[in-house]
Amino acid sequence: MSSDKPPSRNWFDKITQIFQDTPQDREQLVEVLKTAEENTLINPELLSMMVGVMHISELQARDIMIPRPEMVVIDDEMAYSEILQSVVNSRHSRFPVIGDNRDDIEGIILAKDLLRFVAERDADPDCKFTLKDYLRPAVIIPESKRLDTLLKEFRANRNHMAIVVDEYGGVAGLVTIEDVLEQIVGEIEDEYDIDDDDDNIHQIADNSFNVKARTEIEEFNDYFKSSLSNDEYDTIGGILMQAFGHMPARGESAIISDLKFEVVSADTRRIKLLRVKKVKKLVE
Repeated sequence: MSSDKPPSRNWFDKITQIFQDTPQDREQLVEVLKTAEENTLINPELLSMMVGVMHISELQARDIMIPRPEMVVIDDEMAYSEILQSVVNSRHSRFPVIGDNRDDIEGIILAKDLLRFVAERDADPDCKFTLKDYLRPAVIIPESKRLDTLLKEFRANRNHMAIVVDEYGGVAGLVTIEDVLEQIVGEIEDEYDIDDDDDNIHQIADNSFNVKARTEIEEFNDYFKSSLSNDEYDTIGGILMQAFGHMPARGESAIISDLKFEVVSADTRRIKLLRVKKVKKLVE
């Protein structure tokens, strides 16, 4: 008779639960998956993606959209050279085209479609650029659109961007297929990213602060004893987008009042993190 000891009851119970118990709700299913990861049946990356897939069914477009003030748009009266410069500065591939204001969405233009005009102009130097000839229809969705449904529609219709509107029909923001997929696979973080659990404002030196771009202006003013206006924008990122006039890259800076803002982290769609320092006011 073998003298080997029986396996640990705790270990045996976990394996039994993984393969025999039927989870009764999502929370139990997540616990089963976590147990499977702890027992090396799946790796942490796969666990994260599986949880992410379940998570998007709980999220709506409003939860992840690029807010209206941070949208990079093309005005229908812009010349071709201006549009091209905006494309180069922002490094986006798709842009909402607006008329009188940001609620007047005329369509979407793709950066690659602008290259088509270059080819046409090479063939006929006298041809004129007409923005409306290159517009694609804009997909309009409500703020309450569930992300799992939106992802299915993106795939089925081969769209990559949707304009999000509020209950009154006004433009609230935009969402891209990349934004949805990031909820599953996660963002690629760098050394400048701050964990979500950290405060929005974090002092790193005597006169140097890391500030999340989504920090509300009221919170920012309370912390820095400043008086930045929140009439047009709700967040610091919105104010900085207005100050730059384009989607800034890492390292770009701007001075507002007696504060210097430097972009520490940003992607092709939004500012993420700012470095803020107090500067002396210039004597007139």
